[in-house]
Amino acid sequence: MLAYLSSRRNGARNRVIFQLSAKAGLRSKEIACLQWSMVVTPDGLIGEAIHLTNVASKGQSGRVIPLNKGLRESLVCLWEHERGTPGFDIRTGYVVRSERSPRTSSQSVVNMFQRWYTDLKYVGCSSHSGRRTFITNVSRKISLVGGSLRDVQVMAGHRNLQTTQRYIDHDTDCQRKVVNLV
Repeated sequence: MLAYLSSRRNGARNRVIFQLSAKAGLRSKEIACLQWSMVVTPDGLIGEAIHLTNVASKGQSGRVIPLNKGLRESLVCLWEHERGTPGFDIRTGYVVRSERSPRTSSQSVVNMFQRWYTDLKYVGCSSHSGRRTFITNVSRKISLVGGSLRDVQVMAGHRNLQTTQRYIDHDTDCQRKVVNLV
């Protein structure tokens, strides 16, 4: 997907959009509402986390999400380009903008994902697929770093752990392997 997006118009922006979903677990609305002030430090550098405000999130699910290395690199690339554009203001600038507007809508983000998945002939994928993948992958690895499903819940911005659990895909191969460890 990243190679495909890099080869298209607005490649740097589109890579960031995809990675915000798959590597940070953001919803389409959160991607559309993400402002540079939420990822840039006071020194003018891309920070180590996304400081998602309640205004930019669903309900009151504002949170701090540590940045994946690849996503951070993509943000740095986009930041270098965007901050040089005329009229750019770090306090009000949105990470994802269109060519004609200083920001984009969540529906536009949904449409972008749909177009990309259709072009690549990915069946059954939606703008929420990256978020589901992020939550599943993080939940499988969180115990390796001493964390718990509660940490996954916080990063996902869910009020209930049961909501987070519904996102996690099962893996029958892992089930077979773990039984032999007991």
